[in-house]
Amino acid sequence: MTDACARCGRTRASVTDPAELLAWVRERERGIDQWLCHVCARAHVRDIEGKLPADYWAP
Repeated sequence: MTDACARCGRTRASVTDPAELLAWVRERERGIDQWLCHVCARAHVRDIEGKLPADYWAP
């Protein structure tokens, strides 16, 4: 596992605000964990939600 954003390369160690660190998103694709920083996660939130299974949205 790497502690860098898969999109922009920002490292988790470079984040000084704990709230921003909590906003990072972990994705698992084909058994590999990847991280998205808080900026990239916000920019790609629709892509992230689009990957959720239909069961997630069921009441």
